[in-house]
Amino acid sequence: MKYTMFFKNLNLYYNTLKHVKPTQLYHQVYYRLKNRLTNKAYIDTPSRVVQLNLKKGILYQNSYLGNNSFTFLNLDQELSEIAWNFSEYGKLWTYNLNYFEFLHQEEMTKEEGLRLIRNYITVGDSLKDGLEPYPIALRGINWIKFLAEYQIQDEEISSFLFRDYLRLADNLEYHLLANHLLENGLSLLFGAYYFQDEKLYKKAKKILKSELREQILSDGAHYELSPMYHQIILHRVLDCYNLVQNNFWKEKELLLLLEEKAELMLGWLGEIIFRNGEIPRLNDAADGIAPTTEQLFAYAEKLGLKKRKIELSDSGYRKFTDEKFEAIIDVGQIAPSYQPGHSHADSLQFVLHYKGNPIIVDTGISTYEKNEQRQLERSTCSHNTITINHLNSSNVWGGFRVAERAHVSIHKESKELIEASHNGYRKCGITHKRSFNFASGELEIKDDLQGKAKNTKAEGHLHFHPDVQLEIIDNRIIINENIHLKISGATEIRLEEYQFAAGLNKLQTATKLVYQFNNKATIFFHATSATVNAATAAQSLSR
Repeated sequence: MKYTMFFKNLNLYYNTLKHVKPTQLYHQVYYRLKNRLTNKAYIDTPSRVVQLNLKKGILYQNSYLGNNSFTFLNLDQELSEIAWNFSEYGKLWTYNLNYFEFLHQEEMTKEEGLRLIRNYITVGDSLKDGLEPYPIALRGINWIKFLAEYQIQDEEISSFLFRDYLRLADNLEYHLLANHLLENGLSLLFGAYYFQDEKLYKKAKKILKSELREQILSDGAHYELSPMYHQIILHRVLDCYNLVQNNFWKEKELLLLLEEKAELMLGWLGEIIFRNGEIPRLNDAADGIAPTTEQLFAYAEKLGLKKRKIELSDSGYRKFTDEKFEAIIDVGQIAPSYQPGHSHADSLQFVLHYKGNPIIVDTGISTYEKNEQRQLERSTCSHNTITINHLNSSNVWGGFRVAERAHVSIHKESKELIEASHNGYRKCGITHKRSFNFASGELEIKDDLQGKAKNTKAEGHLHFHPDVQLEIIDNRIIINENIHLKISGATEIRLEEYQFAAGLNKLQTATKLVYQFNNKATIFFHATSATVNAATAAQSLSR
């Protein structure tokens, strides 16, 4: 038994680590050794501080409630004295406390903002999570924007902030890469401009030139393929464009790069959102975390930036629309291959809106803690696609890791049709092939399990939004009285409850439909022009 578990774990780590970049492995070892062997003191002071000019940016939702009370991730906490290391709600809550985004909420005053900053400085080196590179990066941007808005020059604050940037520059997240390293670079640019520091600028420029070109795909998507993270990164890119546009230094040499990527990202966001302005909650995505699309578009317009016209391509998402339906299809890969922490086992899934309202939804995420709920929310059964023998199409594990991965191949594609397959069930001898055929008022989805495997249990999963009303008649389903759903080829259909993540730490009971089938099944959605009764619906679905 011990040997079996050892080789199982060895295989798991091998199939996870074989995708990472050598620099990630090197920096994992380097930072662990450095932090154990050295305890570098950052005591330098800046030689120069510049009063920056910035246009007013996006306001964050209220997370500071006054009187040392905070709310993040739908969890409130009143602190008798601000405990910046407070950890009872998990690491992400503590991170948010240390980001200082509340400096830019509508009800924040100059005096209260300064009080919070000065309180933070008194804690100094006793900080824990707040001294990690990611919160340093976000806090640096938020402090500098606050200081610029109120034209504050304070030696104590500037010295603390400068030492933060020295610590960040020494601990850039090359062991993680992806959005963490890009956020490091975007923040270094703010620090470089604020202190007109050549070393900080050199590092910022190097990171931004390489990472923006790699991480922003040709269709404008951020390559981690989470619409929420796309909004977060776009916000940061817009802030940096604001910085470079309105402050003359280094001949504004990064302005064109930031403009190009911002307009591409705006284009992708404009293409992927639903008519009601919501993003599809694909991969790691939750409401109430990122700025809204409306806020981002308004900010971009203020800066003179425009959405580029794009077509969805290498992000792996496709969108079919008519006057009633909006369907978004996922035919993409686990991405990026070397840092798939925000990817889910959701190959060939879809989400569906009808007349601006969500019908078929992604279950979303409610936690980043490494627990059973996190594992469930990344699993295939929590997405609108097919499971074989209750397995995941990609081996998600450890909260943010992926071992064996499904590879998706696109076979046919037109304006009304896309056909693709994935090999995530190759150990079962099965290839899952799925086609989406879209016509006015109709969506047909065909599943074909190809292979010679026996004794396989195939199940399809459809997750309905909590507000959806369902009536089931044999293998016919009436949705909100005016959408007909028929499933052909099913040997069993059942309704189950599931937990819809209405936000982080916010679950809501909803209904999912599970259908079993052998080799082939077809899902057919049809929209009627008026409300009909169940008998009429059943007759219309007898085709």
